[in-house]
Amino acid sequence: MTNTPAFLKDAKDLLTEQGFTTSDTWYHGTSSALVESIKKQGLKRSGDKELKEAAKKTMATIGNNYTESIEPVFLTQSKELAYYWAEQTVRDRSVRVEGDEQPVVFTVKLPKELNNQVKPDVGAASLLLVKEGENFMAYLAGVYQANGFDAPDIDLMKADRMEYLTKLGMAYFNADVDASCLDIMTD
Repeated sequence: MTNTPAFLKDAKDLLTEQGFTTSDTWYHGTSSALVESIKKQGLKRSGDKELKEAAKKTMATIGNNYTESIEPVFLTQSKELAYYWAEQTVRDRSVRVEGDEQPVVFTVKLPKELNNQVKPDVGAASLLLVKEGENFMAYLAGVYQANGFDAPDIDLMKADRMEYLTKLGMAYFNADVDASCLDIMTD
């Protein structure tokens, strides 16, 4: 498991036999290098421009074209899971971008009409195809077990779409999130 700071450990309050409960509060994990930009511009779909540009340059040096896709803003109802994804962002950026970056978590409070547009991230089924997904599932199993529950039993290819939200804590918002809806979490 990651070394999640105590103030972000919320699985004990969110986990039930059915999985993670939800509310109108969401979380987004990212790198400290992006904090100032996010505070000014909010969370942008496919927002890590520096990492995307580095990937584009890498692909150009090996002669491949790089087609950038537009991804939604990924959210979770758990601070603990957001921290996991923040660590992954820092790790991914460290491969292509130099700097001393730390994982950070933002609280996302959307107005009611926008909160209704947060959807379970069914696209997470593709996680099974990569090592990153195996790592997440192992981490998630550890979170469940540390809180007195069996690891989630889910067939990602056949699961009901709500299980991606309840059992895996994976959601998305397919629009930019205004900075006024965001607060950075600190202990």
